[in-house]
Amino acid sequence: MPGGVSSPVRAFKAVGGTPLFIKEGEGAVLTDIDGNHYIDYVASYGPLIAGHANERVVAALSKAIGRGTSYGAPTEAEIQLASMITGALPGMDMIRFVNSGTEATMSAIRLARAATGRDFIVKCIGGYHGHADPLLAQAGSGVLTLAESETKKQMAQSGGSPDPGTKAIACLSDPSTPGVPKSTVANTLLVHYNDLDAASALFQSHGSKIAAFLVEPVPGNMGVIVPREGYLAGLKELCTKHGTLLIFDEVMSGFRVAWGGAQTLYNVQPNLTCLGKVIGGGLPVGAYAGPARFMEMVSPEGPVYQAGTLSGNPLAMAAGISTLEIIHEDACYDALEKTSARLAEGLIAAANDASVPVTLNRVGSMMTVFFVSQEGAPVTNYLEATACNTDKYKTFFHAMLGAGVYLPPSQFEAFFPGAAHTEEQIDETIEAAKDAFAAVRKQHPK
Repeated sequence: MPGGVSSPVRAFKAVGGTPLFIKEGEGAVLTDIDGNHYIDYVASYGPLIAGHANERVVAALSKAIGRGTSYGAPTEAEIQLASMITGALPGMDMIRFVNSGTEATMSAIRLARAATGRDFIVKCIGGYHGHADPLLAQAGSGVLTLAESETKKQMAQSGGSPDPGTKAIACLSDPSTPGVPKSTVANTLLVHYNDLDAASALFQSHGSKIAAFLVEPVPGNMGVIVPREGYLAGLKELCTKHGTLLIFDEVMSGFRVAWGGAQTLYNVQPNLTCLGKVIGGGLPVGAYAGPARFMEMVSPEGPVYQAGTLSGNPLAMAAGISTLEIIHEDACYDALEKTSARLAEGLIAAANDASVPVTLNRVGSMMTVFFVSQEGAPVTNYLEATACNTDKYKTFFHAMLGAGVYLPPSQFEAFFPGAAHTEEQIDETIEAAKDAFAAVRKQHPK
């Protein structure tokens, strides 16, 4: 396997060292093949909000697998999960299941282009929406992690600026990765996240040609970024004014930051929603949803073709139903909020005690510790994120790993506390962080 892994960030290239090979997980704890135990905040990059090997999820999967793994025909479980999701998302009347977040976003874009008769799409610099060719223009996540210096170079050449109000940037001269033709991203326009002025300027220039504005309402792929007050509502207003569809990529934030996702948390209703991760409870899944007037354009109801052999797989449906049932129970999100706040406050206090300047961004049970140059320096977009000290993060990561705490092996990914984390595990994590921040201060005194 290239790099010895099935997905790039797992290889530890950004932090150095040898990746963990996992034997099993239970609750909030991972065990590697050497028998070492780790408190886990990667959570398979978000899906395992209920923890590893949750008894109810395992029971649902065991029951489902006893009936077969795939049929190539509709099942009752698809209808049940579809009803749960559409019931939680205002205005999303219909849903189509796919196999990954990448499939969800590429399908939603195809639908938006068909619905509007336009070709251009807009994404935010540093936003990651899967590895479909049109979306690999200044992408985040592993693209950012593994090609950080080249990405910064391209941004500098393009005239990018971290200052709010910078002019919108139409597509850069090169995609984020070799193998993607320039022509493929020629209809992809770019702006900075949280910059409503730039988005407005872009619509003034190209509004009649823009099919969709695709955005993570809470970005988690350049580290967690918090939307400025009014930003998401402003995007919706711009899109409505110009006849553009607003697509929320809630593959990461959906059912993670709130029941129904960021759109319910911030009370902004997109035209289409992309989902994944939590709705499959740890099994491969994706979905896109929208009002009936758009979704009825999808085959076989309409002319927009999209298909998949394993879409709506009964095992993924079973795990998703069980996971959503667990987190929809009374006080689950309240408990998640308390757990996440306890961890965030402890990490900030530990950094302050060690005189290590950090900014911690958090929305619900998604958070990132950024190693900034000055304590509390804002991290509100791609350039402010990439200005952070990744060498300090490497030191912090390995110190935490040595203390039995597994964090994402990249400065530009999110931590995911979950329902399985206990107060004792949070306290143990904070204690480990005190020593880890001290190690950062010692190795990076400036």
